Amino acid sequence: MDILSGVQAFVLVAENKSFAAAARHLALSPSAISKLIARLEDHLGVKLLHRNTRSISLTAEGTQFLVRCRHILGEWDNAKNELSQTHAAPSGKLRVSLPDLDGFFLPVISGFTDQFPDICLEVDFSDRLVDIIEEGFDVVVRTGKAADSRLTAKFLTHYRMHLVGSPAYFAKHGVPMTPSDLRYHQCIQYRFAHSGKTEIWPLTDSERTPPLTQSVICNNTEARLQLALMGKGIACIPDFLAEPHIRQGRLVSVLPEYLNWQGTYQLLWAANPHQSPKLRAFIDYFAQYAFRRAD
Repeated sequence: MDILSGVQAFVLVAENKSFAAAARHLALSPSAISKLIARLEDHLGVKLLHRNTRSISLTAEGTQFLVRCRHILGEWDNAKNELSQTHAAPSGKLRVSLPDLDGFFLPVISGFTDQFPDICLEVDFSDRLVDIIEEGFDVVVRTGKAADSRLTAKFLTHYRMHLVGSPAYFAKHGVPMTPSDLRYHQCIQYRFAHSGKTEIWPLTDSERTPPLTQSVICNNTEARLQLALMGKGIACIPDFLAEPHIRQGRLVSVLPEYLNWQGTYQLLWAANPHQSPKLRAFIDYFAQYAFRRAD
């Protein structure tokens, strides 16, 4: 027998308490609906409905089965919608949260909007910890590992840190040879927005690293990069931002032998077996292009 047709008929009869209403919905006769449910009961080996001339009610087994049937029909609808959207152009609004590195990510965003003009990106640039589900974000890019079991993660890249300053700065102040030499230098530091603490530079010889002389403290990585380029001190900057300037001779990396920490960037989104085409397009595009310059 057609099990799915029987399930559909059963759910409609159970919800409407009427064979006639179910028949109208499925464009069948009441007797056809009755036969579908009778065959379903024979197939399952249990009675699902109490029937008499005046009323219809669920048996205990029917009540239990109804919950499962609603889930089955919901998954069936999701599967149909997913297949129908496979060949449709991705469209609609997509809420995205990215690290506060707009200069780095804007070329990627521009390329994405060129390729998917029917998707409207609503982008939040922030380094704060966001609650993806509660705040209604479709997808975010963040460092570290996801601690929330409700989320799905996709690895983007590994990155390291560089201590960098301009050639003019080091010509004036000298080049530090060990972490202890940093006491004689101006240090441009990062303050975490969520905790208010300043970033601890990931030096392996941290026990011998003196308190840093702070020239500027800010909560924006690209601002620290620009200050280092202007010769205002030494900054701790991710490799994908620092290395293009190092290759061009605009920045000099110091103490690399004391920096062996490695971090990760990931895409995170709410776990769902049925991704929308717009979300799938963003995940695939960012995984391919976001850190291409870092590879």
